[in-house]
Amino acid sequence: QVQLVESGGGSVQAGGSLTLSCEASGDYNRDYCIGWFRQAPGKERERVASSDGYGSVKYEDSVWGRFTISLDNTKKTLTLQMHSLTPEDTAMYYCAADPRSWRCHTTTDLTYWGQGTQVAVSS
Repeated sequence: QVQLVESGGGSVQAGGSLTLSCEASGDYNRDYCIGWFRQAPGKERERVASSDGYGSVKYEDSVWGRFTISLDNTKKTLTLQMHSLTPEDTAMYYCAADPRSWRCHTTTDLTYWGQGTQVAVSS
């Protein structure tokens, strides 16, 4: 089993910044992929940014250049730095991981999920 605990969400005005953190524990190791996903009201869950655990990182097009994901394998912590936030970034943000390292880049059908942290961006 893998446990994922997110933190760092909150409310911010458009143009502002937030940093989210996800602490992984249990059976998690660097062979897992891990990433950030989000779901806005009335919309499907989507990938924001993901890592295969070995340095390959992918970003959703709308966050490219504004968000940065970083993985500290020693601390088992995944961080998402978010800048130039817009109201369209408002969503529940989830950390997710999977033992099949390719899946975080390609699907939201992943094995382990955190409880989520809310991000609200006002105009």
